[in-house]
Formats: sequence, C-alpha cells, structure tokens
Amino acid sequence: MNGWPLAVLKRMSWTPDEETLAAIRHLAIQNAIEYEGKAVPGSVIGRVMATMTELRQHGNVVSPLIIQAVTEANSIAASQGLDALVEILQNEAPHLLMKREKKERRTGLPELANAVKGKVVLRFAPNPNGPLSFGHARGLVINSTYAKEWDGELILRFDDTDTTVKPPLPIAYQQIPQEAEWLIGFKPHRIVIASERMPQYYEYAIKMLNEGFGYVCQCSGEDFKKFRESKTQCPCRENSVQMNIELWEKMNDGTFVPGDAVVRVKTDMELKNPALRDWPALRIQDSVKNPHPREGIGSKYKVWPLLDFQSAVEDYLQGVTHIIRGKDLMDSTRKQTLLYQHFGWKYPETMYWGRVKVHEWGGFSTSQMRRDIEAGLFGGWDDPRLPTLSALKERGITAQALRNFWVELGVTQKDISVPLSTLYSHNTKEIDASAPRVSFVKNPVQISLSGDCPESVSIAVHPNDKSMGQRKFELNDKYVYLSSEDSQQGEVRLKDFCDINLDGNSAQITSIERKDRRSIIHWVGTNCVDAELIVVEDGKIISFAGKMEMHNHPIGTMLQLERIGYGIIVAENKIVFTHN
Repeated sequence: MNGWPLAVLKRMSWTPDEETLAAIRHLAIQNAIEYEGKAVPGSVIGRVMATMTELRQHGNVVSPLIIQAVTEANSIAASQGLDALVEILQNEAPHLLMKREKKERRTGLPELANAVKGKVVLRFAPNPNGPLSFGHARGLVINSTYAKEWDGELILRFDDTDTTVKPPLPIAYQQIPQEAEWLIGFKPHRIVIASERMPQYYEYAIKMLNEGFGYVCQCSGEDFKKFRESKTQCPCRENSVQMNIELWEKMNDGTFVPGDAVVRVKTDMELKNPALRDWPALRIQDSVKNPHPREGIGSKYKVWPLLDFQSAVEDYLQGVTHIIRGKDLMDSTRKQTLLYQHFGWKYPETMYWGRVKVHEWGGFSTSQMRRDIEAGLFGGWDDPRLPTLSALKERGITAQALRNFWVELGVTQKDISVPLSTLYSHNTKEIDASAPRVSFVKNPVQISLSGDCPESVSIAVHPNDKSMGQRKFELNDKYVYLSSEDSQQGEVRLKDFCDINLDGNSAQITSIERKDRRSIIHWVGTNCVDAELIVVEDGKIISFAGKMEMHNHPIGTMLQLERIGYGIIVAENKIVFTHN
C-alpha cells in the first residue's frame, strides 16, 4: 500500500499526529535492530500499546501503521544494513538505543517437566456442544506443538457426558476433527469419545464403592452444602459397601430420579478448600427427556460421570503424561489428584494458563453462540461475525497465523488482554508475500480522461514478485472508475499510471511520471466487473457494491485490495474483507 493505510473503506475516525507516527517508526526500528533486521509486528504492537496506552482504543488504525513501519525497517536493514537503522535512532531517538540492550530471545514454549522423548501423551478435550472456536485453538495449538516437539501423541477427546447443561451437537463430532487437522496440520493420533466408554467409568465407580473410598449420597444439595461448610460428615458416608452397591443399582435401574442420589469421592471434610470435600463423581440425568444424540447411546444410561471423574479416569486409561489447562481448573487438578491417590495412580504433570481476552470479541461462549444461531441471530457457525474457527477460516485467517499467535502468547498464568490486530499482524506476515494485488472501487464514478492516454496500462500483480505476472487495465474508451470519495480530491495520481487533475466527471492527464507528492488513489479501467465486498464492522455485516478489475484468481484466493486491505474470494466477484 502507498502511504499510511486508510481505515476500512472510509476515512479514519481518528488520525495519528506526526509525533505518534514517529514514535511507532522508532519502535519498529528498535525492534529490527534487536532482532537483526527481522522485526516482528506482534512484538512492536506490544511495545507500542505498553508505552502509549492511549492508542489501545485505536487498535484497528494503529495496527496497519505498525505493520508498514516494521516492513520499512526490515527493508532498510536488508538493503542498507543494521548500521543505517542505528544511525536513524542515534539522530532521532537515541534514548531507545541506550534504554534497551539486546536480550536473548526465547523461542517456542516452556520446557515440559519430566518429559521423555517419544513417550509424551497430551490431550485436547473439547465439549462437542458446538464446533471449535478461537479459544479452543489455544488448547489445540499448545498441546499439538508439544506433541510434535517431543515425538509424542495428541489425543482428541470428546468430553460429552453432559446431556443437560451442554448437550452435544451431532455435527460437532465430524467438524471438530476436520478443524483440528486444518489448524495443527496433522490428524490427532487418537480420538476418544467419552460417551462410548461408559462401561469403563462404571467399572471404576464400582471399584470406588467396593474399596470404600466412594459412597452413594442421598442428601439433598442444600443439606450437603451445610455438611461441607461445617466440615462435618454426611450420614451417608457411613454406608456399608453392600448398601452402597444396592443404592448404585437403584440409581441405574430407575428407582431413583435426578437429584435423589449422587456418588461421592471420600476425601477429608476438614480440607481447607471446601470444593474438595467429598466431591461428586457421578449423578443421575434424565436420559428420556435429554437423550444423548450419539447412535447407540440415546437413553441407554441413567447415571453419568461428572467431568472431574470422567476426565481423571480417562487420562489414566489413555496414559496421559501432561495436562495443560486453564488456571480456573486448578480445583479440578486437586480433586483428581485425591482420586488418583485413592486408586494408587500417579497424576500427570500439569501446567496452567491464564485467560486471554480479545477486546473486539468480548464474552462469546459456544453455548451462547449455539443459542443465537438456533434463534436466527447468526447465519451459522461460519458467520463472519463469530469467533469460530470455521468463520475465521472463511474470512481468510490462516492456520499458521493462529498457531503463531498462541505460541507467541505461550503458557503463562497471567491474564492477558490483546487486540485482534495482534492476530491480524501474524496473518499479514503469512499472506502478504503471496497475495495478488487487485483493485476494487466502491461507489464507483466514471471519469473521462483527456490528454495523452495509452490504450492500456500493465501493473505488477505483486510489487515484490515479478514472477506473478502483470495486471492489464484497458483504457480503450479513455475512462476509468474512481470511488466517489476519491473523485472529489482534485489533483491526484492514479496508482502506477499517471498524474491527473480532476474536474467533475472528467480528468486531464498531466504527466505519466510522478511530478509531485499529490495523493495516490486506486482505480479500475474499462475491463472491470461489478463486484461485492463484505465487511464486518461493529458486529454488523455490511455489503459494498463496486467495480473490480477482471482477474482469473480462483475462489479461496487471498488478495490485497489496493488501499483497503486483505480479503478472500468466496464466490465469483464476491470478496469477504479479512483485515487491514
């Protein structure tokens, strides 16, 4: 793009001043010096937002400015060497040279504790109440990266034993493995469906009852809460093994209904953490009212394991060596560790991460998205307004960009808040070198040309890759299309063509060579087609009609639209905007 990029199809609502632009440029140069001419947009975005916090609310404008500044800094390093960058900072911002010394850059993820090459087993365990979202990508990326690094295995496990609160969605069983393979680049080594392994969970539930470290509790939830808070034992805890087995059978034969009984794991009722005191492991669900959607499961089972029990048993059976999970699940680790101690098992090594909040998305959840889709508020799981993997893929976000985003954030218990522009910077790095340039003019106005006008103009498909060929703009009838906004500017330059003076719907060609610093605008010639550009803005889908240059790029091609940004072809002459 020429000059500082415009906002999405309209003028910026906020324009940075010269001091801000200079500060962005200097931080990009500093980053390029530190990393030997290979500045990274994501890193610079972090520094800019940390040092100039007032810019955070303008992330959609600042991000493309940073990307351009990084590109220019790396270009100077490549053509003139690092000394040229050092000289710029010495003259314009010497404090950046003095303040920061080059640090050894940590790449990749932290070491896995007690890992053995070839014997690491990790798992990604989504609830299939919907396809995968941006948040799910974190677990997939981190676990798959470790599995690959340690020549280990990655298990995809469907934790689908809750048919009441988070009922499984049948299409998710097919879509999730496909999305996982797209994201991480290989098929998970094993796929486990918890609802199909109920006999194994029953086996260990009965083992608990027989060995006396589990019992069937008939107390109401409110009554047990009082026991838990007072650190006193529930009367059911003293049941004999025989009574517990009899009660277990009543839970399964329909004598008891939901709420009548649960199976609890015996712990210490004086444990400091109340959540750990005799925690529930299995409960009765209304399998008639809420049958499981899996064929052969349906209403077959009345007693279902809760997640902490099911996950703990399955991790043991599958030989999981390392668990990486959110810090909000620390209590799950503590509960499961107590269960493992009862069974005499060794608990897997565990790592935790904090929450990641993306400013622009707020609080989307799979359950809420499913309700909204079923209510008709969204067109489907690939609706471009949603943060699902299918929607991101359809909008042109690459799997590699998502992987780089999550690996860069790493595994830390610190809660992180990041702008969507951070992901976009990773995506730009992946697509820019191969994205053909195409001109799209919204709200087109036909402008007649006068003066020395050639019959056609040839422009490179990609300015940095001549092998991609040329784009031909026909001018047989001596007119072009400009956006209605650009047609009001007066003296402008048609990008890669000529200087013109605009006067209403006509323009005088004054020079083929660029003679001054007038604004550069994009345009299309007579060989253009009607086209549509779809943009998501402020949670709304906006359609822009316009003219687009003729091309032969197939559906699915990522483009860079001149002075607009990146987009992906989703149908003939229809493009979905990706990002600046």
